Amino acid sequence: MAIFTRMYDACLRWSRHRHAPHYLAGLSFAESSFFPIPPDVMLMPMSLARPQKAIYFATITTFASVFGGVAGYAIGHFALEWVAPLIEAGGRWAAAYGKASLWFREWGFWAVLIAGFSPIPYKVFTISAGALSMAFLPFVLASVVGRGARFYLLAGLLAWGGVGMETRLRRYIERIGWALVGVGVAVYIAIKL
Repeated sequence: MAIFTRMYDACLRWSRHRHAPHYLAGLSFAESSFFPIPPDVMLMPMSLARPQKAIYFATITTFASVFGGVAGYAIGHFALEWVAPLIEAGGRWAAAYGKASLWFREWGFWAVLIAGFSPIPYKVFTISAGALSMAFLPFVLASVVGRGARFYLLAGLLAWGGVGMETRLRRYIERIGWALVGVGVAVYIAIKL
């Protein structure tokens, strides 16, 4: 049963859709301010499906993500009282918000830059930056550098690998998919124990 291969092929088909760049921009914007799924899940198959446009896709992702970060900053700055109950109800988001706030007090600009590049939920840092009234221009600059570095590196590597990478990945996608399921189950069991 080739579950992951069918899913992989479907993702590549969807990534070639004529509206895919618009969906990528929407996801990138939303992820930076409130949505839990990172734009990498669309950027990767789009870059694999059309390696010649990978840098274009990285540009869309970067700028939409920075604009979403500005929206997250505005949420933190102007609407924190409204958002605070949602953060606290999220459990782990409350802990992440507390940690992000602490990092801002200590490192400011560098916290945003590192969060923009890393897989840490960026929205937590954008909202924290607004709530703690971080200087706006350094926030935008750190966002552009951090997010840009992440997305251009990812798209560049996928474009460099090109069709050959897509073929190799497709050959091993079932093993990779089941290995990730196994890791997920193991982590879930470890957390519950």
